[in-house]
Amino acid sequence: MSISFTVFTKPWKTKSLPELARFVSDLGFDGVELPVRPGFQVEPANIARDLPEAARIFADHGVRIGTLAGPTDEATIAACAAAGVPIIRVCESVDLDIGYLATEKRLRQGYDALIPTLESYGVAIGVQNHCDFCVNNAMGLLHLLEGYDPKHICAVLDQAHNGLNGEPPELAIDIVWSHLRVANFKSAFWLRSNGPDAPEASWKKHWTTGRHGLAAWTRTVRELKKRAYVGDICLTAEYSDEERVDALIAEDIAYIKHLFATVEV
Repeated sequence: MSISFTVFTKPWKTKSLPELARFVSDLGFDGVELPVRPGFQVEPANIARDLPEAARIFADHGVRIGTLAGPTDEATIAACAAAGVPIIRVCESVDLDIGYLATEKRLRQGYDALIPTLESYGVAIGVQNHCDFCVNNAMGLLHLLEGYDPKHICAVLDQAHNGLNGEPPELAIDIVWSHLRVANFKSAFWLRSNGPDAPEASWKKHWTTGRHGLAAWTRTVRELKKRAYVGDICLTAEYSDEERVDALIAEDIAYIKHLFATVEV
């Protein structure tokens, strides 16, 4: 097994599955992260029928479904197994009414209940760090996931959110290495959202390309190569300039492939 370049197809919900598969293949991706949500190409209510068909259509274009973004119920897990999708990616929010540690405990109880189903179908849940009021950094992921076999519950490390938090990629990768199965690549920076005369500064996220944000793509690639990482490299195609998503994702897939080909360890 080696690395595989995938893309989250959320920006292209209006394309038919054959159009989407051809588009992704033409960009140079090996696979996709497919959102299973109402209004998308595969919806939760029809997943048993439509996910295996989607996998077949993608395969006809030389593309695989590497991960799925959707529910973690048994119907979805079973459909993933039938379609050959190994990981369901989730982000976990913190319930401020009960606090961080109590949220962790509740999440683990949910994972514990799913382990027999995940084992039976050979599917994993991949938990992604996400800034703000979520499990938002590498140590948060490890604290939540340690004790689980990564074949059941694994880490999806997102460098954009690490960058927004100021977390060095070398440390983040080291912390979650035991559970890391997917590496997300996107990038962002903080943009001031009010003027200099405001009594207190406020900030918003600006999503940009890999070359121009706080996620240190070159350092991340160097660390992954140093550790001989194998698995998906998922570009999540999130940009504040939504009118130029197609051009920006084409730029980013070329850039990340260039980095993996040229960065020395």
